[in-house]
Amino acid sequence: MKIHLQYGRDGLDVDVPGENVTVLRPQFVPGLADEHAGFVEAVRAPIGSGPLAEKIAATDRVAVVIADGTRALPSDRLLPWLFAELSHVPAENFTVIVGTGTHRPNTPEEIARIVGPEVAARYRVVNHNAYDKATMAEVRPAGDGAPALWMNRAYVEADRRILIGFIEPHFMAGYSGGYKAVFPGVADLASILHYHRAEMIGHPRSVWGLLDGNPTQAHIRRMGSALPVDFLLNVTLNHQQQITRFYCGDVIASHEAGCVFAKETAMVACAGRYPLVITSNSGYPLDQNLYQSVKGMCAAAEIVVAGGEIVTVARCNDGFPSHGNFAAMLAEYTSAQAMLDAVYAPGFHKLDQWQIQKLAQVLLRAKVSLYSELSPEQARQAHLTPIGELNAYIAQRVAELGPDIPIAVLPEGPMTIPYVDETRLA
Repeated sequence: MKIHLQYGRDGLDVDVPGENVTVLRPQFVPGLADEHAGFVEAVRAPIGSGPLAEKIAATDRVAVVIADGTRALPSDRLLPWLFAELSHVPAENFTVIVGTGTHRPNTPEEIARIVGPEVAARYRVVNHNAYDKATMAEVRPAGDGAPALWMNRAYVEADRRILIGFIEPHFMAGYSGGYKAVFPGVADLASILHYHRAEMIGHPRSVWGLLDGNPTQAHIRRMGSALPVDFLLNVTLNHQQQITRFYCGDVIASHEAGCVFAKETAMVACAGRYPLVITSNSGYPLDQNLYQSVKGMCAAAEIVVAGGEIVTVARCNDGFPSHGNFAAMLAEYTSAQAMLDAVYAPGFHKLDQWQIQKLAQVLLRAKVSLYSELSPEQARQAHLTPIGELNAYIAQRVAELGPDIPIAVLPEGPMTIPYVDETRLA
């Protein structure tokens, strides 16, 4: 069976031999016939809120939070529509904040691509810097075991706040979107580290597709609502990065409506687990580095048998990446168990420990092999098995396991979240 996997910008075709291959994709939803018309309708008749234009006065200073370059959010389309809808507000009253969280700042060239060259030239666009308290202001004192919460100063000092994001299942928070744009998007490092502590990430309800009782989502909402948010602009996307739906208005009401749709279209029930699961990481922009590619592995881990194998196809052209502690921590620990022991040690707090923890959990369940632009030595440093020629490797593994071995393929990676439906098990 020839299957097209999302990989980089163009994807790649893979031959999967065997007689028992299951391809798992999200339900394809066509893009809206007229995205701009859908936007206008959504912001003028929003969910649980008054129309956007009526909420923003001409004299208001407005902070607009968007995602960074690792996310597929179509900010270059959404921002011009937003500014046109708010044409009564002068351009100099807006600050577009790129919610980097702990990621590296986006370059000027990347910002021009993310927001579009015209917006980049006309509006103030700033990278959030979680490491520099001088660029932030305190919004919530320390309490309940959490450190004081600081946020980007332009966000704090704004009269009105608009969050832009997209909704898809998320491997810790249940779903992306909603308050996640602001927390951890524009928060300080100490607060982000506390949010990503091992007990939170390892909680059995910090999982894909779950909002109720999810401590990670609850923390996002508690911190994200520390300052009033005046309007949410969330979308859902298909694998062609076309907008399929708008969810706009009140943060909670809009977000939860979008999560219902995302669950119906992106989560796929399976009758059992598979000894071999082949996954992508949704292609560009999510598969630019290994750090982000852990998400595709986590999606596959939901349906791999204990001791099985996950074949991950992710370009990783930006490396581990070089910034942060992810690469250093991979090199520091000799095994997945050693990684987990470290992050659960009392008092341990280190940037990127959450991704190390998630990767370790996958590695303790299954062998993970990787086809990417990383060198074989880099893949081994990450405790992964490097793949040279993808088709030959898959053919060899199927020959070793047997032609009847059940195989699952996730061509769109974590845009498809499979789960085992216990009611269908024999």
